[in-house]
Amino acid sequence: MGVPPGLMKTVGAVAALAAAGVTLWCGEAVAYRPFDGTDAAVAETGEIEIELGPVEYLRDGAERTLLAPDLRINYGFIPGWEASLEGKLTHGLSAGIPGTSLVESDALLKGVLREGSLQEKPGPSIATEFGVLLPGINDQHGTGAVLDGIISQRWDWGTGHLNVQIELTREQHADYFLDTIIEGPHDWPVRPVAEIFYESDVSAFRTGSALVGAIWQVQDNIAVDFGLRGARTNGQTAGEIRAGVTFAFGVTKGPDILSGLVASASRGFH
Repeated sequence: MGVPPGLMKTVGAVAALAAAGVTLWCGEAVAYRPFDGTDAAVAETGEIEIELGPVEYLRDGAERTLLAPDLRINYGFIPGWEASLEGKLTHGLSAGIPGTSLVESDALLKGVLREGSLQEKPGPSIATEFGVLLPGINDQHGTGAVLDGIISQRWDWGTGHLNVQIELTREQHADYFLDTIIEGPHDWPVRPVAEIFYESDVSAFRTGSALVGAIWQVQDNIAVDFGLRGARTNGQTAGEIRAGVTFAFGVTKGPDILSGLVASASRGFH
């Protein structure tokens, strides 16, 4: 397939990090993979939430790209607010595409403005997310800014999310993004999901996209996702395969678990 040298080492390292993280999880993992939009919820205070796509595949016209990894890290630093860093490491599989690049890097803050059904309270949940678009490596030079408004509502039959986003791109163009996500019943172990969005960079492109997939809530603190996305940008088609995992853990739990193991071992020798 023309996989770049060293890619398997990268994937192996990411898998090892994921495994290490899973051994320490303690919080509830609320997947917001495999979507382009998001929900009106944040990580619990004092918890780190990892959204990881170890290996994903993108076809955009004649270009083929492997994403390994697609990673977002969220940290709940005060009640109702989280800070996030995200980015994608891409590996070109077609001639003319840079071998390896870091793209779609962002530093974001997200806050819940109104607690609602996602926080087990009446009515819709409302949140905002905003931040800086960071320069990439070997691609996507420059910086930008983004502001997103999010409304989520959960019913017995499923959950819906609406995103309305405006952006100043890295090329200093105005961009807007409208997105709707629908999920099946939240208490199903495996729930079907779908997403449609429309995005327009007023100086460059217009994109319509649709995704279908599923989220498997393995347990409260780990979720596995899979999605197939099709899109059309200025008459050119694209397709993407997404698969990943979301898990959360408290930042103090690692030392606590280690102390407990040492104490148990000490008692065993007496």
